[in-house]
Amino acid sequence: MKRPFYHYLTIGIVLLYLVVPLIGTILYSFATKWHKTILPEGFTFHWYQELFGDPKFIEALGRSLVFSLSATVLSVVIMVPAIFSIVLYAPKLEKLIQSLIVITYAMPGVIIAVGLIRAYSNSGVSMVLVTIGAYFVGILPYMYQGTRNSLRNVHAFSLMEAAEILGASPLTAFRKVILPNILPGILVSSLLSFSILFGEFVLVNLLVGSSFETIQVYLYKKLNVSGHLASAIVVCYFFLICILSAIMIKMTRTKKETV
Repeated sequence: MKRPFYHYLTIGIVLLYLVVPLIGTILYSFATKWHKTILPEGFTFHWYQELFGDPKFIEALGRSLVFSLSATVLSVVIMVPAIFSIVLYAPKLEKLIQSLIVITYAMPGVIIAVGLIRAYSNSGVSMVLVTIGAYFVGILPYMYQGTRNSLRNVHAFSLMEAAEILGASPLTAFRKVILPNILPGILVSSLLSFSILFGEFVLVNLLVGSSFETIQVYLYKKLNVSGHLASAIVVCYFFLICILSAIMIKMTRTKKETV
């Protein structure tokens, strides 16, 4: 069936809205000057050479990766078994758990940061650990919803019953039957969570700030130095997320084919 013209027009407008700022940022990160013409007046790798020649950038990137990966891995290890137990063995608690997790959306980052500073500033607990804990709480809705939907899509209760009838213990059934089937959903939720955490600024800036500079704080400082450098940082961030997304998609397809 031939699609109406306005379908293509709508898709084209959305693509322009999404792609044009990205292309502009990429061009600006290579530009020598861009003031009077539609395209940059010249191109250079100077901004990337300066960026990767700065050890603070590499350190900030590493800290952001550690923060984001730590919180994401912690969430997977704790939340997946917890959600599995709630969905299969305590379904009456689902509404309560959902309500508690959704409250996370209602708390602005500034309010959370101020509360955490007041609670832990004199406790002797490292604010780095507090930040990872705050990150963990912040991604609960994404991990919960993704894992829960995956469990429902594969009919986890029926799979568990079949595995136990065949002689598998609950732990073995969860590890060898349920996990491989819901792994694509876990990977997608993990990627979404990691992407959100990697770009988060308010919490990390207020809780650790320049004492433990991450890529977000580094980017904020460079905005006042050079727009070209800031654009180069954004482009590096974008391609890092693209690489991680490609890896996740590849792993997801491989697991689906295996299953």
